[in-house]
Amino acid sequence: MNASGLTMYSTQWCGYCQRLKAQLARAGVVFTEVDIETDEAAAALVEGVNGGNRTVPTLVFADGTAMTNPPVAMVLDRLAAAS
Repeated sequence: MNASGLTMYSTQWCGYCQRLKAQLARAGVVFTEVDIETDEAAAALVEGVNGGNRTVPTLVFADGTAMTNPPVAMVLDRLAAAS
């Protein structure tokens, strides 16, 4: 169950995505992952958040706010502030 409400938009080949996923896993953060190469609606969402670019990882929080390629500490701080 994704209690954090966090969604990570990524691709399979993205090294930054792999690193952030591993860091979040080590921190015990549960999130939903969506591959923008297999989901056109997700790709469109990422483009909308990033000025027309398919920049990943893009994280969307339960309140609808987003971060693009953030450091794990910033994600953890944002999740702590929301709880």
